[in-house]
Amino acid sequence: MPRRTDLNSVLVIGSGPIVIGQAAEFDYSGTQALRVLKEEGVRVVLVNSNPATIMTDPEFADATYIEPITPEVIAKIIEKERPDAILPTLGGQTALNAAIALDKQGTLREYDVELIGANIEAINLGEDREAFKGVVERAGGESARSIIVHSMPEALEAAKELGYPMVVRPSFTMGGLGSGMAYNEEDLYRIAGAGIQYSPTSEVLLEESILGWKEYELEMMRDKNDNVVVVCSIENFDPVGVHTGDSITVAPALTLTDREYQKLRDIAINVIREVGVDTGGCNIQFAVDPKTGRIIVIEMNPRVSRSSALASKATGFPIAKIATKLSLGYTLDEIPNDITQKTPASFEPTLDYVVVKVPRFAFEKFPAADPTLTTTMKSVGEAMALGRNFTEALQKAMRSLEQKGASFSFTKQQLNAEELDALIEKTKIPTTQRIYQVQQALLAGASIAQVFEATKIDPWFLDQLVLLNEVAGIVRENRDNLTPEILQLAKRHGFSDLQIAEIIGSSEDVVRGVRHALGIRPVFKTVDTCAAEFEAFTPYHYSSYDSEDEVAHHETPSIMILGSGPNRIGQGIEFDYSCVHASLVLRSLGYETVMVNCNPETVSTDYDVSTRLYFEPLTLEDVLEIVESERRTGGLLGVFVQLGGQTPLKLAKALKDAGVPILGTTPEAIDLAEDRGEFARVLEEGGLISPKNGTAYTFEGAKRVADEIGYPVLVRPSYVLGGRGMEIVYDEANLARYLENATEVSPSQPALIDKFLEDAIEIDVDALFDGTELYLGGVMEHIEEAGIHSGDSSCTLPPITLGPDVIAKVKEATEAIARGTGVRGLINIQFAYVSENLFVIEANPRASRTVPFVSKATGVQLAKAAVMIGLGKSIAELKAEGYLPKNMDGASLPQNTAIAVKAAVLPFSRFRTPEGVVVDSLLSPEMRSTGEVMGLDTLYDTAFAKAQAGAGSPLPTEGKVFVSVANHDKRNVIIYAKMLEQLGFEIVSTGGTADVLRRNGVNSTVASKFAEANGQHSIVDMVRNGEIDLILNTPAGGAARSDGYEIRAAAVSVGCPVMTTISEFAAAVQAITALRERSWEIINLQEHGEFLRTASTREQGQDKGEQVREGEQVREGELS
Repeated sequence: MPRRTDLNSVLVIGSGPIVIGQAAEFDYSGTQALRVLKEEGVRVVLVNSNPATIMTDPEFADATYIEPITPEVIAKIIEKERPDAILPTLGGQTALNAAIALDKQGTLREYDVELIGANIEAINLGEDREAFKGVVERAGGESARSIIVHSMPEALEAAKELGYPMVVRPSFTMGGLGSGMAYNEEDLYRIAGAGIQYSPTSEVLLEESILGWKEYELEMMRDKNDNVVVVCSIENFDPVGVHTGDSITVAPALTLTDREYQKLRDIAINVIREVGVDTGGCNIQFAVDPKTGRIIVIEMNPRVSRSSALASKATGFPIAKIATKLSLGYTLDEIPNDITQKTPASFEPTLDYVVVKVPRFAFEKFPAADPTLTTTMKSVGEAMALGRNFTEALQKAMRSLEQKGASFSFTKQQLNAEELDALIEKTKIPTTQRIYQVQQALLAGASIAQVFEATKIDPWFLDQLVLLNEVAGIVRENRDNLTPEILQLAKRHGFSDLQIAEIIGSSEDVVRGVRHALGIRPVFKTVDTCAAEFEAFTPYHYSSYDSEDEVAHHETPSIMILGSGPNRIGQGIEFDYSCVHASLVLRSLGYETVMVNCNPETVSTDYDVSTRLYFEPLTLEDVLEIVESERRTGGLLGVFVQLGGQTPLKLAKALKDAGVPILGTTPEAIDLAEDRGEFARVLEEGGLISPKNGTAYTFEGAKRVADEIGYPVLVRPSYVLGGRGMEIVYDEANLARYLENATEVSPSQPALIDKFLEDAIEIDVDALFDGTELYLGGVMEHIEEAGIHSGDSSCTLPPITLGPDVIAKVKEATEAIARGTGVRGLINIQFAYVSENLFVIEANPRASRTVPFVSKATGVQLAKAAVMIGLGKSIAELKAEGYLPKNMDGASLPQNTAIAVKAAVLPFSRFRTPEGVVVDSLLSPEMRSTGEVMGLDTLYDTAFAKAQAGAGSPLPTEGKVFVSVANHDKRNVIIYAKMLEQLGFEIVSTGGTADVLRRNGVNSTVASKFAEANGQHSIVDMVRNGEIDLILNTPAGGAARSDGYEIRAAAVSVGCPVMTTISEFAAAVQAITALRERSWEIINLQEHGEFLRTASTREQGQDKGEQVREGEQVREGELS
């Protein structure tokens, strides 16, 4: 059936901030959906609180609301925009939950809006575990035996029937949050107790254990004429017990017999019919008992999921795009396949290659967390690779992770029988290290049967690891005489030059030289959805040491963009945003663009964003081979390394040395900014100051430096990113403790020690420089004071307390640094402003994580401008051509500009210590957030409240507030406590804070500290019971610190907002006042951009001095 004619306007709900379990894949699916809707002539309205996404760019929708995804806000948008329908299946669990809530509260009926892409019945059938069991039975499948409970007594009763171990799962949560395995009664108390709190319906499912079974999933689509296609089968390397997001996965499924596969397919098709998904995608997970072949249906997601992104990238079949067309009324046989242009979407994809996805973890950020993998997802990103066989794809995926030790090592350990048994014993527990332990055990002589018994990893996969070990053995035996045949064999199994060098005791460069001399180079194959039965029109390539190359000749030389690799904390989707912008703007100017990336979740790896896509690891070896391929088929103009974060920057120098032209900022300029000594010289020449610092090579040296500079100091190892391993140290004892735990201080790994500036205002700047002129993109003022990593702290743009003189200083300093380092394009600089002095903290000569936020707050596309500067355009030309505004910049925004507040989203609730306590939520110089949200409003207090709500910890407007602060904060806390008391809040405090408040006339209920409770009802118990609605807890040293930790941990597990700095608490008090006084206005980015454009042309004639806000007036107005 052709498209419905009654849908003229559609509201799409996004997935909000990136959290573990719901990441960039929803930006990818959402962006595809918006493009389809626009092509079909529908007016598109979007709500999504995450500014780092491509989908929230103003050009992708007609009205873009960066607002919290709550039923109240969406109801306001519906009232204002009057859409005909809502599409909720592309924003993960967040969007589905919002749609269910809108239906419950009657908003959909009131405004006559229909849900397309899924219906409420189908959502409930898929999500409600009891109802779903019935579906599976009717479909001829079976489910695990299970019992639903709502309280602990019920749970203990159920345990008698099911027996331990059992799986515990709360309903309606995302990425397995709150679920786990209970091996005994104590576990059951811990997991089910928390689960009852996490589930919005406080219901928890207990089911029989299927631990150790093989796990599969099928990605399906169905239309309303009942055409069903299986897009892709995916098999988990790890057996049941590890969340599929944390497991290595393989597509297509490799260890099923054809008969088993057909059986899974039949059950899946019956299930999707029974549930009634008739306009879109869904994903069904199965477990198969390796002993008996019994098949159990684990669950189904009636929406586009993490696996759909993987399946789309693995097959070239754009699930989200096709799901969107189905929701508009088309059927599968009417939709053409983009890649072949001949076959319809009802044609199932066929793969003539193997795809492997490997998760990337961030346990180093949470040293206290338990690294055991369970049914709660903990990975923060993933890398995918394609190859002609499993071993090649696996090895490529592992080197794509960019972590030390991510690739297999083939150095044999001489283990005696006991040591080998101990190693095999270790492999019983799934951790991030397990695959390496398995490979080492097999290398040391363990049998496949022994390892299968311990791990339940399918023997076929174990045999493939043995094959890798055997190939390594052949290379080692012939190390003095590497024949072309042996080298080719190793390359066909995915060995990198570096791995071969390690085996034969040589260097990577030598191996590469020999390989090139012998003419052993990869060819590039194409992902074409049909195993080369039809011609492919979209060049989507992967490398393989095979015989036939499939890269077509191109007429004009291309421009290569290096992406940012797998998501991780400190380098996420924000960098992908800049890469996509670069590709889009270059294509609009008529250039051929080539994207290199290995992250399946992102928009950049969509096959039609760039002219060509190479789905390859971002290592020097792999990138050099792609450069060679481009040169061979039509030439390469140059490479952009400044857009994908630290990953491509690390390759810049080696690429230049290999004769590859680097566009934009040169490797020399990058070094000037990254090297401490060089950078200090740049600052000196520009007359700028940075905090006193020193470098220590020994522990004694560190003590001496710290004494000279004066405590407190910030200590960190010298070779880090994202603030890894940094700490603020207040005295010598703590310095000793840090140096013992954190690093070996040595001449090759010195510790860097900086004076820590207390109570400084941190300022973040993004700017463009072309060699002569500076364009200041935006000045952000951090709400928390310096000492918290800029990625974790909230910030506001335009700044709300900085006077015009400070902003002028910042602009001068930014220009001096840009000129001194020789940047061409984007630069990001962090300053600290304290007692009338502006200190420079650091400069990053690349696109930073704040680029998308600044672009949206100021209505200027910085990434696009940076790319054009990289091609030689000047800022003056960009202003003339309308890419940059002529008469304003980020420092001189018009007077009534809406204020944007960015807040970070932190993943603490997923990381627990082995005892099951949440890891500490105290913010520090080490970045731990996974994503961000933005609140936009004409008033700062409301913008802050929106950001808090978007980040998932909305501020209370009544109730109890717990206040406990360190001594140096006691003076400042009084006024805010008084304001809350006047608003009718009840103040609860402990010890010293209570005394200070009492003397200043604030009544507070005194609670006993955790350490002193002796079985009484302590503050921690109050938090755990949900009696406290907001917490201010600024940390002090010693015992008080651990006490604070208990309080914060309890708060995270019940979802109570916690402030750990006075400045943030002050913002919260203003926001609470605002929430009580008025309801939110909503504003879309298109209106915001239009205001900025007209205001900047209108204010041209006025005196420049009037544009800067008078900070003082705003302040007085807020307090009155």
